[in-house]
Amino acid sequence: MSNCRFLYHNGVVLDAPPVTTFLQSLPGAYTTTRTINSVTSFLFWERHMKRLSSSICILLDSKPELLFSSGSSSRVWMNQSVNESSIYDLVNGSMSKAMRSVVVKERERLCGEELAVTVLVTGGYSLGVGNIAASLALVGHGRDVAAAKYSDWVRLRKPLEKFRPPSTTELLLSNDGDHLLEGCVTNFFVVSRRKSSSSGSLYGESLSEFEVQTAPVTDGVLPGVIREVVIDVCLSKGIPYRERAPAWSERELWEEAFITSSLRIVQHVRTIKVPVGSLEALACTKPEEIQWKEKRFKEGPGMITELIQKAIMERGTEEGFPLKDL
Repeated sequence: MSNCRFLYHNGVVLDAPPVTTFLQSLPGAYTTTRTINSVTSFLFWERHMKRLSSSICILLDSKPELLFSSGSSSRVWMNQSVNESSIYDLVNGSMSKAMRSVVVKERERLCGEELAVTVLVTGGYSLGVGNIAASLALVGHGRDVAAAKYSDWVRLRKPLEKFRPPSTTELLLSNDGDHLLEGCVTNFFVVSRRKSSSSGSLYGESLSEFEVQTAPVTDGVLPGVIREVVIDVCLSKGIPYRERAPAWSERELWEEAFITSSLRIVQHVRTIKVPVGSLEALACTKPEEIQWKEKRFKEGPGMITELIQKAIMERGTEEGFPLKDL
């Protein structure tokens, strides 16, 4: 085995400390394997990926502090489902780039020797765009001057936190308890069957039978940057789209839901909770006594959500601003 050590981090190959020192410096799930056949293959790679995925799921479910650094908000990731394929994509993509960099740039130092390979996945990472589901809960009224993004909103939304159900990752706003406007820090979308369409799943149906819905800016929502890109993508891809606040009373028509922001980009929704009774009554109820109605979606991003995710990432790459130009 080679005595050379390399650390691949954020696209850069660095000289690495001893593996034990590296692992002691960061929390996370890890696995170790080696190359074979003159650094052309990884030994039992699929088995290692399966174990790594299992370790991540176990830590998220039972001991997230072992996966996230002390400065990360591990609580919002608890009890969230993790798509195994997204972990494969994350690690395989990084390893492909790392190995190309190491083998090509450091060929002389390797001298034909094999490599020991340690992979560490640590928080807060992103398992592909939107592959960890969001759980939403309606807890408050829409905000004032919603068309502008202002810092005082951080203070104004703080009282809503006491109504946050366990494992909820975003809080929704509505002025009437039925029409859902936006999240506290996200825009909110649903993929809904049109009322005139036959009941059934999106899969196997025509796109024309469905439409993407989100509240219009005139209803009092932030005109988010990613929100605008979603609208552009729908128009360019021929996805039916309507600026209409999704109505909770029509939730049986909803096939998919997702939220957007420049940090989350597009994150699919697993569950939405709405309190039984009025929002006014919510303010007079102890948080632990609140009863909730729930809408649950299928596991993983839906077909239209995935289509929009992919198109947005492609546009993000095309419209990205190189740091060297700053």
